[in-house]
Amino acid sequence: MTRLTICVAFATLTLITSEPVKADSYTTPRTFYNQPDLQGTWTNGTFTTLERPDNVDALVLSEAEARAMVAQRNEFYEGYDEPDKVDGKLAESSDPGGYNTFWMDEGSNLAYLDGNYRSSIIVHPEDGQIPYKWSSLYRRYRDLIQLTRMDGPELRPLGERCIVGFGSTGGPPMLPVLYNNNYQIVQSKDHVLILVEMNHDVRTIRLNSKHPPVTVTKWLGDSIGWWEGDTLVVETTNFHPGQGIRASLKHLIYATDALKVTERFTRTSTSAIKYEFSMDDPSVYSEVWRGELPLRKHDEQIYEYACHEGNYAMPGILAGARREEADGVEKTFIQKVAAFVGD
Repeated sequence: MTRLTICVAFATLTLITSEPVKADSYTTPRTFYNQPDLQGTWTNGTFTTLERPDNVDALVLSEAEARAMVAQRNEFYEGYDEPDKVDGKLAESSDPGGYNTFWMDEGSNLAYLDGNYRSSIIVHPEDGQIPYKWSSLYRRYRDLIQLTRMDGPELRPLGERCIVGFGSTGGPPMLPVLYNNNYQIVQSKDHVLILVEMNHDVRTIRLNSKHPPVTVTKWLGDSIGWWEGDTLVVETTNFHPGQGIRASLKHLIYATDALKVTERFTRTSTSAIKYEFSMDDPSVYSEVWRGELPLRKHDEQIYEYACHEGNYAMPGILAGARREEADGVEKTFIQKVAAFVGD
């Protein structure tokens, strides 16, 4: 069997056998403080993207459609490690990419919730797209231009600077990226802590508390929570303005510091948490949009993600820009944005 055939066969078997199913008789475990127990290590890695692909019409996929999408992703992996060569050497026009597949760990299947495979994390609006207002177009354009600037380290994206993880991995909302999609939840009577593997960020959720004044902003926002039955509800506001653009290979989100994110964590089995979120920013979105994602139990240990501000990559990034300037290379805005988001 070829490597691709093996990958597709394994992915198909995974689709059939590995998805958690909620048992009708399941009873949510309790902590010492008699609160629903969400503790443990979880992963949200999945092939499913935030927004629905253009060639897919529905949120719910049949088994055949899900297998086809997984096979397509594995075909991408098969070809990614084989850049174009001429006479055994890398072709000058070939892009070797930033990573080979050894470093990619985005999961092995599609998101599976409520007995269905999902084509997108977004469940509302029905088209699976972020409902941006036309009036926010200028601000999005302005902030994207900022991300293409190479004048100094202070202007580079937060992920490159090791301030927070790439994209919205730390959240909220907590979304999967290319790798390091693991989280550890720890609870006490008055707090819930979420350790984010990417960049070793920690979200502190204060239970039955209040937000500070709007002038107090935090990189991951200010999170307060409460219990509604067996569901942990978390409201996050007070985002740092630097979190306005969150971009990765799997999603790009724009919001202002007025964003309010509401999350819901519900334990559905011994091996799964249903994670739901809503995004409310009236100046940017035409309506509140919502997403859902399974968090699956992960038995492996999370190791430190040792990213440090000012790491060796930053001088290389800036030196490359200086070289392009010296060579008279001028990229268009579209080329710069495409290079940043990896598309």
